[in-house]
Amino acid sequence: MARLNYAEPNDTAIRALVERIVAERGSVLHLYQMLLHSPPIAEGWLSLMTAVRQRSTLPGALRELVIMRVGILNGAAYEVEQHAPIALREGLAREQLDALGDWAAADRFTATERAALALTDSMTRNVHVDATVFDAIRSHLPARQVLELVVTIASYNMVSRVLEALEIRSSDARAPAYQRP
Repeated sequence: MARLNYAEPNDTAIRALVERIVAERGSVLHLYQMLLHSPPIAEGWLSLMTAVRQRSTLPGALRELVIMRVGILNGAAYEVEQHAPIALREGLAREQLDALGDWAAADRFTATERAALALTDSMTRNVHVDATVFDAIRSHLPARQVLELVVTIASYNMVSRVLEALEIRSSDARAPAYQRP
């Protein structure tokens, strides 16, 4: 069970924000219901994550590959559970997801994917990125996509740290789902 109770999504004071979350995410997931304790944080989070997930030029499969790797490295089960179906819809194979635990030893990834995974590991484990790791991804992607990849990795490290600090789990009981008036 989460360390804080989930916020009440039917509070009229946050109705517009909740409706925006539903419009951009389809529903108020556990994470967003927790973030609603601070509407300014929830709104900023939604803006950033919508840009990362829906307005980036990164191929969806590459985006989801690094999100899954961040979740695995950080032991963020909720993140992995939420993104595995998205990763499959974006074109990753189940065998690729299964190989992410030891991707360096697997033969299931392209050179671009391997460079992105090396960057993910470096940013997540070490924070500081070695020049050879950074140069490898630069040889595969244009500057905009390199920046978007770095921000995606950093953003999902933020996500997993919040999920794990608050012990948010997809099995948590919550307040009733948002109901449109």
